[in-house]
Amino acid sequence: MIIDCHGHYTTAPPAHTSWREEQQAAFAAGTRPPAYPSISDDAIRESVEASQVRLMAERGIDRTIFSPRASAMGHHVGDQSVSQRWTEVSNDLVARVVELHPERFTGVCQLPQSPGAPIADSVPELRRCVEQLGFVGCNLNPDPSGGHWTSPPLTDRSWYPLYEAMVELDVPAMVHVSAVTNPNFHATGSHYLNADTTAFMQFLQADLFRDFPTLRFVIPHGGGAVPYHWGRFRGLADMLGRPAVEESLLGNVFFDTCVYHQPGVDLLLDVVGTDNVLFGSEMVGAVRGIDPRTGHHFDDTRRYVEAHGLSPEDLQKVYEGNARRVYPRLDALLRQDRSPRAEGVPA
Repeated sequence: MIIDCHGHYTTAPPAHTSWREEQQAAFAAGTRPPAYPSISDDAIRESVEASQVRLMAERGIDRTIFSPRASAMGHHVGDQSVSQRWTEVSNDLVARVVELHPERFTGVCQLPQSPGAPIADSVPELRRCVEQLGFVGCNLNPDPSGGHWTSPPLTDRSWYPLYEAMVELDVPAMVHVSAVTNPNFHATGSHYLNADTTAFMQFLQADLFRDFPTLRFVIPHGGGAVPYHWGRFRGLADMLGRPAVEESLLGNVFFDTCVYHQPGVDLLLDVVGTDNVLFGSEMVGAVRGIDPRTGHHFDDTRRYVEAHGLSPEDLQKVYEGNARRVYPRLDALLRQDRSPRAEGVPA
């Protein structure tokens, strides 16, 4: 089967996003926000069936690991209580998508991060989503300030309460920033890719995985600059007296295929290797147009993976095996489903 490890609810019903605007306005005015609206099952079905579900069928993607819209997490907005409530309703909405389409989607949660708030405050929501909603991972924002980088590096001990919970629950985190308020950075063109690169370098500089040998992260968007500058990172590790990158990081750090042209996916697979790459498309996401050079959607990443010419064994790793290894709770869910497709056998 083909598992897309990187999907966001970018098509959430208008009532959901309208309530967020009202919540923000209420915070600015110092008043209470209105009650969260009632959203029907039909509205949720309509929001995904004409977009994500249709495109998954057209592109031959069996299942998407699905989370709230990353750019809308908005951890810099309001305070901890604002983030907490927005996170809860966003995760609950994803859970309803999964409930309506359990064969297509598996949930991943956002966290109620807020600038300056202890990451321990996010642990109860992670537990709720994993233990009660059946989610298999979380998205972790390394920069809840929205582009000003006021938080300590991901390897700082202040993050450890979350990591301890992740290890206990056996769930990974995708390192994913949200919207940006710093005018120097375009959200998806630079802020996202900067964060991917920054996270990798933070991991390289510290001993986080000695403290948490089973902790797992997915760095999205192909790792930002990482594959292109693999030699730089190897050289810096040597100069800094750090272990070799392959030795110190590749047991815990993985990358997706959200890279939108053939040479980029080729480079990712050749440099990082198929043991550490998970298929992902971020569909429907940051790049939605059709490439005039190919006539296909930029985010139809399966075409690039197929064209690379991997062996059947390596193709199975990228499409399915690595996702099941990095997200063991997903693997457990699929093992419960005895349908042929869940076992990787063509229907």
